Amino acid sequence: MRLIFVAVGVFLVSIGPARATTDPDDLAGRLVAELDGRQIELPLLESHIAVNIEGDMATVEVTQSFENPAQVPLNADYLFPLNQHAAVYGMEMRVGDEVTQAVIREKAQAQAEFDAAREAGKSAALLSQHRPNMFTQSLANLMPGQPIEVRLRYVQTVPRIEGDYELVIPLIVGPRYIGADPAAETVASLDDTAPAAPNTWKIAPPPAHPFVAGLNLPEKIVGERVSLDLTMVAGTSLGAFGSATHPLSIDRDGNALSARFADGKVLDNRDLVITYGLGGDAVEAAALSHTDARGSFLSVMIEPPSVPDEASVTAREVIFVLDSSGSMDGDPMTASKRFMRAALDGLRPQDYFRIIPFANSARHMSTSALPASPGNIRVAKQFVHHLSAGGGTEIDTAIRAAFATAQPANTMRIVVFLSDGYIGGEQTVLQTIRRQIGDARIYAFGVGSSVNRYLLDGMADEGRGYARYVGLDEDALEVAETLARDLKSPLLTDIEIDWGDLAVVDVSPSKVPDLFAGQSVRVYARHTASGPAAIEITGQVDGRAAAMHVPLQLTDGASEPALPLVWARNRIADLERNVVLGEDPVTSDAEITRLGLEFSLQTKNTSFVAVSERVANDTGLLAQTVSVPVPMAHRVPPSAYPSGFSGASTPEPQAILGMLLLAALSLLGLRRKLVQ
Repeated sequence: MRLIFVAVGVFLVSIGPARATTDPDDLAGRLVAELDGRQIELPLLESHIAVNIEGDMATVEVTQSFENPAQVPLNADYLFPLNQHAAVYGMEMRVGDEVTQAVIREKAQAQAEFDAAREAGKSAALLSQHRPNMFTQSLANLMPGQPIEVRLRYVQTVPRIEGDYELVIPLIVGPRYIGADPAAETVASLDDTAPAAPNTWKIAPPPAHPFVAGLNLPEKIVGERVSLDLTMVAGTSLGAFGSATHPLSIDRDGNALSARFADGKVLDNRDLVITYGLGGDAVEAAALSHTDARGSFLSVMIEPPSVPDEASVTAREVIFVLDSSGSMDGDPMTASKRFMRAALDGLRPQDYFRIIPFANSARHMSTSALPASPGNIRVAKQFVHHLSAGGGTEIDTAIRAAFATAQPANTMRIVVFLSDGYIGGEQTVLQTIRRQIGDARIYAFGVGSSVNRYLLDGMADEGRGYARYVGLDEDALEVAETLARDLKSPLLTDIEIDWGDLAVVDVSPSKVPDLFAGQSVRVYARHTASGPAAIEITGQVDGRAAAMHVPLQLTDGASEPALPLVWARNRIADLERNVVLGEDPVTSDAEITRLGLEFSLQTKNTSFVAVSERVANDTGLLAQTVSVPVPMAHRVPPSAYPSGFSGASTPEPQAILGMLLLAALSLLGLRRKLVQ
C-alpha cells in the first residue's frame, strides 16, 4: 500500500495545478523508477556526511535532506544504518528558516509527541533505533516545495585492526532474513498486546524493509545522493590514508588532511570504510580522563606485548561454518570459496577440521573432525568447489551444529564463521554462543559490501576472537586469501585489571577480550579520584604470566568532552547484551533508559524527537505515509530479498481506486479533509 501513495503524488505532479517547488535536480537524492515506460518520482533523499577525526576518535554529522515531489502532503519513513558503536548525542530539524533542536524522550513519549504533531499538521522528525546499527527517521507533513533537513551528530572511537585504524560509516541496510520462530526466543512486536510467557523477553523484530529500487521498484535509482567532507588531525605522524570501498580526493598538509569522494557524490549502496595509520612512539597502555558535572570518566587503551606471533604448537580443531544462503550467491560465494581454499592450505599437520555449509539447514562434510592430511584437504577442496548458494540464513542452526560433536583431545577449538550476516534474529545467535562457547574461539569473517557488523562483531566478542571483513571490490579475492592464511592465535589472553586504590564503577567491557597482534582495546570506567594513581594489567602470553604497571594522571577538568558519551554508549552496549542474553534484563533495561536520558543518547528505549512550532500542513488533506526506497546493496543478488520481505509493487484494486479519487479531488481543488 505504501508504494501506491507514492504513485498518487507523482500522478498529481503531472496533472495538478502548478506551484512553486524546489528543482529536483538540485538534490542528488532524486529517486526515479521506470514503470511501464514512464518515470515515477519518489520521496527524495540527499545525505551529507561530515567527519572529523582526531587520533582514534571520530565525530560525525549526518545531514539528511528530504524533498516531496508530489502535490499532496506526505509522511516519510527512511530506514538507514549507523555504526553500531556510534554514540548519537544530538539531532536538529530545519524547515525553511526554522531550526528545531530535538529533545531526548523515552521512546513511547517521543512517539506520542510525534503523532500529536503529525495530526496537528506540524512538521516533525522522530529517530527510532531498531538495532544498534539500524534506525528509522520518520518525518511528519513533508510538504511539496518545502524540504525538511535533519542533522544527526555522533561520536565513536576508531578501532585498531591489523595495525591500522578502520573507520566504518555504513550507508545501506542490507536485507534481513527472518526465519521460523526460534525455539530459544519469543519474537513479537513490542506493541503487541498479547502477554509474554513468564520470564521471557519480547524482542521486537526488525522493521519492514523499504522498497528496493531494482527489485520491487523497477530498474534503478538514478543519481548519486551521498557526499562527504572529512577532516583529520593526527596528533602524531600520519601514515597511509585511504578507502578500498570508495575513491577519495585527498589533500594532505603534514599530519593533517581533508578528503571528499573523488566523484563528488556516490550512491548509498555499500558501506564506506576508511583506513589510516598513526605513528609515534609505541606504547602498550595509555589513559585519558575527564571530569564534569556528570562525574569523572576514565579510558585505558591496552595493546598486546611486542612479541612475535609465533605459531603455537597446540593442535587446533578448526570448524569452518560457511554461509551458502541466497544472499551469498555470486561474488560473495566466490570470495568465500577463495577464502576456504587458502584456509585449508594453511592448516598444520597436527590440526583437525570440519566444514559445515548452511542455508535453511546445516550440512556436514563429515560427521566428526578430520585430520588435516593432504588427502583430506584435497577432498575438502572438492567439497567446497561444488557448493552453491540458495535458501534462507538459519545461522543459529549452524552454530549449534558447530558445537554438536566431540572435540579431539588436546586441541584448541576455533570456529571460523563466514557470512554476510543478513538475518534479523541476532539475539538468538548470541544466546547460543554464550551457552556453548566453553573454551573455544570464534573468528567471524564478513563477506559483502553491507555486512551486518553488529551481529558478526557480537559473535566475535562472545567467542573471544575477532571479526574481519572482505568487501566486494577488485581486491576482494586477494584480501580473502590473505586473511585465510593467517588465522591468528591471541597474543594476550585472560586479561584482568587490578585498579588498586582507585575506586571505579561500571567498567566496560566487563570482561576484557583477548588481544591479537595489531589490535588494541579501550576499557572505560567511572571513577571518584583526581591526581596520580596506578593500575596493574595482567594476562597470559602463550601460557606464561604477563603484567604491566600503568601510572595514571587523572584530571579534575573537562579535557576530553567526548569521553563521557563514549563511556555511556559502551555501558549501554553491555546492558543491551545483558537484555538480549537474559542476564538481569529488567534492571539492565531500566538502566539503558536512565543513561539515555542522562547523557542525551539515542538508545532502544529513548528517541530524539523534533517538532516545529509552525503548522506546515493547512491543506485539509491528511498526509499519506510512504517509505523512502533504498538501492539494492552492492553486488547482493535479488535472491537475498525474498518474496514478501519488502512488499509487492503491484497496486491492489482498492489502491488504484484511491489514486483516482485523490487525483479527482486535487483537480477539483477540494480542500476537504479525507475521512480515514
